[in-house]
Amino acid sequence: MASLTEPRHSTIRRVAVHVPEGRQSGTEIEDEIRSRNPGLHLRPGLLRQMYGFEERRVAPADAWPSDLAAAAARRLLDECGLGPEAVDLLVFASASEDLEEPATAHVVADQLGVTAPVFDVKNACNGVLNAVEIADALIRAGRYRRVLIVTGERGSALSRLPVRDRDELALRLPAFTLGDLGAALLLEASDRAGLLGIRSFANSAGWRAATVTNPYFSPGASVTALRFDSQALAASFTGMEKEAMDALREWGREPGELDLVCVHQPSVPFTHAILDSTGIARDRAMVTFPRYGNVATGSLPLQLVEAAEKDRLHPGDLVAFIGLASGASAGLLLMEWHPDPA
Repeated sequence: MASLTEPRHSTIRRVAVHVPEGRQSGTEIEDEIRSRNPGLHLRPGLLRQMYGFEERRVAPADAWPSDLAAAAARRLLDECGLGPEAVDLLVFASASEDLEEPATAHVVADQLGVTAPVFDVKNACNGVLNAVEIADALIRAGRYRRVLIVTGERGSALSRLPVRDRDELALRLPAFTLGDLGAALLLEASDRAGLLGIRSFANSAGWRAATVTNPYFSPGASVTALRFDSQALAASFTGMEKEAMDALREWGREPGELDLVCVHQPSVPFTHAILDSTGIARDRAMVTFPRYGNVATGSLPLQLVEAAEKDRLHPGDLVAFIGLASGASAGLLLMEWHPDPA
């Protein structure tokens, strides 16, 4: 651990993703649902019509969340010219995990050769955003100079669950748009303010809207292991977009000043609804859902990488992360993009 002698700012130096080579189209997923559940009628093109979904990336069957996270982290460290000894803290922040115990962060650190302290952060699709919030506070407090945040999502594995009838299909349909991805972010201490503000919000009364049960503590076989009540989930976020924009204005900024907005994307219609309700122009967003599906905690870093690759992200740009997660929780992060070492 590299202790700091004085409080400093933090900045996101680099972001990297690992995109699995496997692809699965909406048509292939729908065909698989029919083959796994004989007699269940599924309208062709339903995933596209309801969610704007075209395809997702699928990792090899033997790939673990830690494998995807480690692959992204290796790419990031290589691009920065850093070795594992340069990492002061490693945080694994994913909805997927290898094990109940120990923390999956240990598995990733072992693969990378990182010997620094580690821990997991878990808050559904907001894990990465919360990990950045924690890392920023620890860096500014002088505890660590360089924090590596990683995630590995294997959401496609949930598609293997059987569907008994149309009612259960309605509660599980969003799961068939979940994709696989690894991502990594490197936060560093800096004399220049990269992260300008982070704010979190919660409506915990909405936790029942979307659940994946713990297999070790299931009260009975009749319990649905996977359940998404899309209408209730959307309702659980009511008011959070206003709180986020109030926070933005407290920081002296307006939605129209944002150069890029990365918003968690569970579907195209939901993404448009969030942007419209916040007054953020749709062309400020980087839409990734149609080509990758819902990659949970990987959604925000993926959009940042895609924006950079498409020349939509430049040094000094004002960037916002809008995080949304079942529970329900939301978060807003505001930063100036300074990818180079301060």
